[in-house]
Amino acid sequence: MVLPGIFKPKKTSEPLPKQSSKSREHPSPSRRSVSKSPTKSLKESDPRSQHRKLSARSSSRNVLNTDTHPLNLPPEERERKRSAMSAPTDPPPTPMDVDQDGDASSASSTPPPTDPTSYSDANGSTNDADMEGPTSPVPPPHRFKPTTSPPAKPALDPEECKALGNKYYKNNDFVRAIAEYTKALSVEPQSVTYLSNRAAAFISANRFDEALADSKQAQELEPQNAKVLYRLARIYVLLGRPSEAVDVLDHIATFQTVTQAERAAATEMQTHIKQAEEALRRGTTGSMVIHALDKVERALGSGVEKPRKWQLMRGEAYLKMGNVNSLGDAQGVAMSLLRKNSKDPEALVLRGRALYAQGENEKALQHFREALNCDPDYKDGVKYLRLVQKLERMKEEGNTAFKTGKYRQAVELYGQALAVDPNNKGINSKLHQNRAMASIKLKEFKSAISDCDRAIALDSTYVKARKTRARALGESGNWDEAVRELKAIAESNPSEPGIQKEVHNAELELKKAKRKDYYKLLGVEKDASENEIKKAYRKLAIVHHPDKNPDDESAAEKFKEIGEAYECLSDPQKRARYDSGEDLIDPSEMFSQGGGGFPMGGGMGGMGISPEMLFNMMGQGGGGMGGGGFSFSTAGGSPSGGAGGSRGGRSRGAGGFPGGFSFG
Repeated sequence: MVLPGIFKPKKTSEPLPKQSSKSREHPSPSRRSVSKSPTKSLKESDPRSQHRKLSARSSSRNVLNTDTHPLNLPPEERERKRSAMSAPTDPPPTPMDVDQDGDASSASSTPPPTDPTSYSDANGSTNDADMEGPTSPVPPPHRFKPTTSPPAKPALDPEECKALGNKYYKNNDFVRAIAEYTKALSVEPQSVTYLSNRAAAFISANRFDEALADSKQAQELEPQNAKVLYRLARIYVLLGRPSEAVDVLDHIATFQTVTQAERAAATEMQTHIKQAEEALRRGTTGSMVIHALDKVERALGSGVEKPRKWQLMRGEAYLKMGNVNSLGDAQGVAMSLLRKNSKDPEALVLRGRALYAQGENEKALQHFREALNCDPDYKDGVKYLRLVQKLERMKEEGNTAFKTGKYRQAVELYGQALAVDPNNKGINSKLHQNRAMASIKLKEFKSAISDCDRAIALDSTYVKARKTRARALGESGNWDEAVRELKAIAESNPSEPGIQKEVHNAELELKKAKRKDYYKLLGVEKDASENEIKKAYRKLAIVHHPDKNPDDESAAEKFKEIGEAYECLSDPQKRARYDSGEDLIDPSEMFSQGGGGFPMGGGMGGMGISPEMLFNMMGQGGGGMGGGGFSFSTAGGSPSGGAGGSRGGRSRGAGGFPGGFSFG
């Protein structure tokens, strides 16, 4: 039985009092007890009450919760709220009357006032736990994933790569060790440890430039890391840069002790380089420079190219040595540099100087001009271009004077040319030889021999100077020494053109020198004219005539020799045979081979007689021997020979011996 009016609330027009924040946060026990009173249980058991509750719930689903976060509202509702917030504020509405009779319809149509500091769940109950905190509503969890993702774990572990690289390094597999250290550096590019390890692997793999790059980067990161600095100094030594290695070691010495053993490699290399530079500056022999450079080059790393400066020093040393082989080596050094850079002015001048030392002045001038085209301000190029041009001009002037018979002027010009470049052994040896030839023409044999000796001292392989010396010795009267010199040349240079003929001529001159010298007896030169010979004979005949010297037994002998000399030299044919030495040839030598036959090659009797001499011996005829044949006279007879056959046919002289040979 329902008692009407007991649980029905009284209608009132007064507004409900506002609850304080305290009361909202902590509801009173009386409210909690009312919600659980037996009256509510009776209302819930009423079928009509249940129907009204279901209707209220269904309608509440369609009504938006006022506490919903604006981001979760539909677009039209969100726009409506934005417009409402921008509109002028209206006075607060009057609170709605609370339905006291508990009618379900009024309860569902008139919702209770909403407090902005509280929110209800879907069932309309208040969550006490959510009431704590700030007065503004708490936004719901974001429905979208954040745009930034957490940092991903690296795919490579640098320490594992380093450990694997160390393993490969110990097994001498430097290529794979470098690959592992490179992987570690791709993760940590500023790691000094990884850079230092890779530099060590590069050194072992003979990749010194890459090792230098890693070590310098590690030094920049840790300037006081002694291990890195020692490795950097070692790389500089292996690359042939001792000064930079010493600088690094000096830097280490500022914060820790550096022993002499640790400095040894760098200081030793630096010392040898300074010795080579000093030797070149003093102008001493180039062999000391070569020795010092050989030592430092042995300290270079495997496969490291010799520094360009060292190569130029080696080429300069070869030029100072000046012999044929060293000049070729100097050209080799220059060519190796030019293959890398054909426009290298220093290499061009080096090769030009080698060509100039070898006497190839035209080619040398071309190289000097090309060097100046590459670098017009290169001082050495200008210096050697002017020097060679001046020397070449003076040499040509001397040659012209010699060819025109101005021998005294030629001697002076060659002397001036020798003063242009005293250090050029090749060209100076040629100038000395040329001056010796001019001195021989002037019959200044001592000066000629002296010039030849200087030429040979400058170039011991200069055969032409040796032959000129032999000639000067012979014409000075020392044919014994001349023959020895020519035989030595023939022995050391058997392929020298005409050397055998020169040896034979010298031997013949030696024989001629041992006989009576008719020119000397008359006191005339060998090129004296017929009138000069006649005047000299008449003068001496008057002086040495026996009638004018009755008490001088030697006067008669002297007078006889003068007459003999005049008889020979006054006859052109006899004089020609005397000058050529034909009168000294023994007939037995002519026919000593092959049963009297002539040996092959134009020689006779193994003496190498020339066809011209043979032609003269045969009387210069077309088939017979003239009166110029050999004559054998008795003691006191004339050496000119008896009557011979006429030219053009055979005749018998006295005694009937054919061919113009007569025996008196």
